[in-house]
Amino acid sequence: MTRRHFGSVRKRPSGRWQALFWQDERVQSAGTFATKADAQAFLSAMETDLRRGKWVDPKGGQITLSEYANDWLRQRTDLAERTAELYRHVLDRHLLSVLGASTLAGLSPTAIRSWHTNISKDHLATASKAYRLLSSIRRTAVTDGFISTSPCKVEGAGTEHAAERPIATIDEVGLLASAMPEHLRIVVLLATWCQLRRGEILGLRSMDIDCKQGVIPILQSRTFGMDGKQIVKLPKSNAGRRAISVPRPVMKALIQHLQTFTAPEPEALVVIGRDGSTLSRDALQGSWERARLSIGRPDLRLHDMRHTGLTLAAATGATTAELMHRAGHASAPAALRYQHASRDRDRHLSEALEEMIPESP
Repeated sequence: MTRRHFGSVRKRPSGRWQALFWQDERVQSAGTFATKADAQAFLSAMETDLRRGKWVDPKGGQITLSEYANDWLRQRTDLAERTAELYRHVLDRHLLSVLGASTLAGLSPTAIRSWHTNISKDHLATASKAYRLLSSIRRTAVTDGFISTSPCKVEGAGTEHAAERPIATIDEVGLLASAMPEHLRIVVLLATWCQLRRGEILGLRSMDIDCKQGVIPILQSRTFGMDGKQIVKLPKSNAGRRAISVPRPVMKALIQHLQTFTAPEPEALVVIGRDGSTLSRDALQGSWERARLSIGRPDLRLHDMRHTGLTLAAATGATTAELMHRAGHASAPAALRYQHASRDRDRHLSEALEEMIPESP
């Protein structure tokens, strides 16, 4: 056996040369080679990589994606309950069912590109989410030293290209509110004119409403898991923790709603079911479906009312910072979308004015 400081090489009965090294207080094999020089060269390269922090354990790369991804998700205790549930769903339905049996080292950029192409055909909206999740898992595998580089190299695959959502006219906002059950009309008004998210509306408590100042502080939200179970949580960012000034007509309607439908206790939820019970996701969605169909706008989602309100706010000349605050956005790009919509509207107004201008003689 030829000894080296980092490892050693020895000739096997087969005639091949085996490279050995110390790890975890044990002698480990780095594989066999045709010549002694090849084995020594491999050990030298391995020692250099270790010193640079770039060495990859060849055994780690043989772990399957399914095994590694499941461990990765179990260790992500920082994730919100709803996010963890979404990751689990995407992993099981779109990732591991196709790529789970592949090893970390064996999953190539070509295989990932083919998988992404196929999933995009039937699940375009999900494809970018699934790719971002896979890319995050693979980056962690690089950090853990199981692979040297991530094979997620599909350009633009993690970027969502959502179609521009529709908006309602001001008249349609009123029609939609009137078409909702009386105890749910306030949902449409708060979503549109206060630009609140569905979860923020459903999480509002009586004590959160400052009727004198005409302000609604956003202190919590109430969402639903895939099984329909309700999830009450704090805003996920500092931007989400904000106080919204309520237009006076909406505040008047909100006060009337509180007096008519909300229980007197400070902790009572503002929006509840018809019989006073906790409002379920299905009950709200069913009422919204009937309301939008009744006015001939089956394309409108409840979230589009928030989109409508932010577009209208941009049309008033609101700055990016003002839109960010009102929407609870942590970054400017989302708010800039509404200013873009406002500029498009301005172009239409300009074209309409052009028709009124007499031609020069």
